[in-house]
Amino acid sequence: MRILVTGATGFVGGHLLEKLVGENHHLFGMCRRGRWPAALSHLASQVELLAGELQDLPRIAAILEQARPDWIIHLAGYANPGRSYAEADTCWRDNLQGTRTLYEAVIRTGQRPRILYVSTGLIYGEPDEPGGTCDERTTFKPATPYAASKAAADILSYQYTRYPGLDIVRIRLFNQIGPRQSADYAIANFARQIAAAEAGRQAPVIETGDLSAQRDITDVRDMVAAFPLLLQHGRSGEAYNAGRGQAFRVGDLLDQLIQLARIPLEIRERKEARRSRDTLVTKANTQKLYQCTGWQPQIPIEQTLRDILNDWRKKMLVAGE
Repeated sequence: MRILVTGATGFVGGHLLEKLVGENHHLFGMCRRGRWPAALSHLASQVELLAGELQDLPRIAAILEQARPDWIIHLAGYANPGRSYAEADTCWRDNLQGTRTLYEAVIRTGQRPRILYVSTGLIYGEPDEPGGTCDERTTFKPATPYAASKAAADILSYQYTRYPGLDIVRIRLFNQIGPRQSADYAIANFARQIAAAEAGRQAPVIETGDLSAQRDITDVRDMVAAFPLLLQHGRSGEAYNAGRGQAFRVGDLLDQLIQLARIPLEIRERKEARRSRDTLVTKANTQKLYQCTGWQPQIPIEQTLRDILNDWRKKMLVAGE
């Protein structure tokens, strides 16, 4: 397969390409600057990385002409729910208009790739029934500008399958974590602080936001394994949830990380009024994806937390050299 991954240098994109390089595909990546970050430099000899801004229709069309992809996996866009309150314009531009530009570029070139639009479970917000799970028919109640912009792009993706008839499958990812995730996200931030405290770079105090939220959390390396399966077996126009189907309290995951720490640590929790409007509980019903592909998460959450913490420990060692 000739595969184009937008957002190739991001957290999910890097793990996806690491999976795909061993499967004998011709791989193309796209990102704004066309440069690999140091953590992904090992992919440079196996993935052709192209520079492109999603708002630039002629450039995206040129990339499509060069790559001639059988599959497009669309990951590029704005990805920070918390920051989206302050950067709503950028968020909407990148997630909605950027997605539409990609589809219009496909139409302009006359190509017929199969496209996987990577959406998010945050589009659902709170489940229709308190404590319930979200399936693909759950009402959209997005709680952040990020979630609202992704919901709009998700609907847009469906519309483009109706007219002009693009071949698009949607996957809605619930929370994913893993090595190399930015410290802008809670679990990675906790692990960074623990590793910094162990290295003597900060006091043995972990600063947190509200720890009461419950999240359906899956290892990113499991998540990306669902992508090629869905491209092979998913139905055009359909949406599929991907997650563990189990909600973890964020504070409990922090407790597990602290148990892995090499020094005693104190937790200092601070609740932000703005973030109190966020979705409190997310849990996925993934039966549709399982029935279509047989996909299920394989990596235990304990292993994921250990790998994240060890990744931050390595970063602290490098920073200390």
